[in-house]
Amino acid sequence: MPRPRTLLPIFRESHLELTWETVEFDDLDGLTLYTLLRVRQEVFVMEQESIYLDLDGKDLDAVHMLCREGRSLVAYQRCLPPGLSYPESSLGRIVVAPGMRGRQLGRDLVQRGIDHNLARWPGHGICISAQSHLQDFYTSMGFTAEGEVYQEDGIPHRKMRYPA
Repeated sequence: MPRPRTLLPIFRESHLELTWETVEFDDLDGLTLYTLLRVRQEVFVMEQESIYLDLDGKDLDAVHMLCREGRSLVAYQRCLPPGLSYPESSLGRIVVAPGMRGRQLGRDLVQRGIDHNLARWPGHGICISAQSHLQDFYTSMGFTAEGEVYQEDGIPHRKMRYPA
């Protein structure tokens, strides 16, 4: 039985040489899907030396935010609906390609995710499992740390929440 689809228009915004897109899984073409999975593997598996199951089934229900410079994917995250990972909505697989760091793309990416989730799922806050070395970054974005640091896929993490 095919899963029900919600219609989400593909959103594109060009700024300087960057193009931002927000799309549902079913609207990702094969090349885009391959590219985003490759960037996730390059950073989370190879760079961070974390062996984990990236394909966790949540991509199917996620809204995918991509930032490209020309044809290259330079930043990515997935926005998850309430009830999939946490009672709140969530952001995950937040990544900036190694060669693009230092250009504030991560800050822009996370802010776009916050704005999307709050508009798409009003009344629901946002919960993330943040790598603990990024706690100050997420705090500066309005998230509050909760509980103790824990290990996830061999990397210290901390649960953080953003209010509705």
